[in-house]
Amino acid sequence: MERPTLLISRTKVERNIGRMLKKTKQSNTIFRPHFKTHQSVEVGELFRKRGINKITVSSVSMAELFAGHSWDDITIAFPVNLREIDKINKLSEKISLNLLTDSAYSTNQLDQSLKTKTGLFIEIDNGYHRSGLLPEQIEEIDAIVSICEKSEFLEFKGFLTHAGNTYSAKGKAEIMTIMEDAKAKLIKLKQKYLKRFPEIIISYGDTPSCSLADSFNVFDEVRPGNFVYYDVMQYHIGSCSHHDIAVAVACPVVSVYPHRNELVIYGGAVHLSKEYIAVDNNFKFYGYVVELTKNGWTEPIQGAYVSSLSQEHGIVKMPEEFITRFKPGDILGILPIHSCLTADLMKDCSVII
Repeated sequence: MERPTLLISRTKVERNIGRMLKKTKQSNTIFRPHFKTHQSVEVGELFRKRGINKITVSSVSMAELFAGHSWDDITIAFPVNLREIDKINKLSEKISLNLLTDSAYSTNQLDQSLKTKTGLFIEIDNGYHRSGLLPEQIEEIDAIVSICEKSEFLEFKGFLTHAGNTYSAKGKAEIMTIMEDAKAKLIKLKQKYLKRFPEIIISYGDTPSCSLADSFNVFDEVRPGNFVYYDVMQYHIGSCSHHDIAVAVACPVVSVYPHRNELVIYGGAVHLSKEYIAVDNNFKFYGYVVELTKNGWTEPIQGAYVSSLSQEHGIVKMPEEFITRFKPGDILGILPIHSCLTADLMKDCSVII
């Protein structure tokens, strides 16, 4: 191993998939996992092996990647980019494709440009305030629905939301309150249009709440993504244990400084991203440190953490009783703060173990 490499634990990935799949089956809910976290054809096959055949992605290019590997029921859960309409039309000719809108203008442009039957969800902003219409923006929602109703190629699929605001919640109670609030808003909207569109669904996506919820009985579809790998952020939120984190970045040690209890690793912002967790007194860290084993890695080393990152290098704080174990040329594992960004950065240098 010559350079930073993303290690993916097959055992943990399969366990994470199985746990979420079991919950969706018990709830009789459609499971449409978000593939933006792993972006891996190989990891995708671990889902397919469990009978999962509907997926979510976050871009047209990601949809093209997985459509090229026989995934034929894909939702692009990102407001439609009208400049990619030619690619969208090509995709829609080959697969069952669902798009996302939050404006009558974009919907009208789609209506004029699409050449094949294509599903369309209206994105609802349940408090995250990234994209989507607020539930009370009924006039705009009505306008979108009316366009779909008259369109030759747009098929109104229902309402979709991403509860990204759970990432800033403090504890399980607040996370579940966000989920319940989203549920109430989506149900109300579905009921308003159900007579006109009897087959519409409500689709909900978010890893913290989907991990902590006992069931999804009211949601027709769930789309968690990060759960496949989890990460240090999810561990601090409380949606997983550190045993569930299924990825670690293997980083060569390049320098050891016992006098300051620090190591320097080949592994920086271009490998781990600059995501961090801030704790008391503005203390920040950029990843937990683990020792690699034949079958994966150990529990995090108590008191060891990535304290800073430059482009290619990271500084690891290491307790005095551990630092003598390491020398230049050894390999350390770093559990990433945000596995989605790390997996994207490392997708050309990863291995399933």
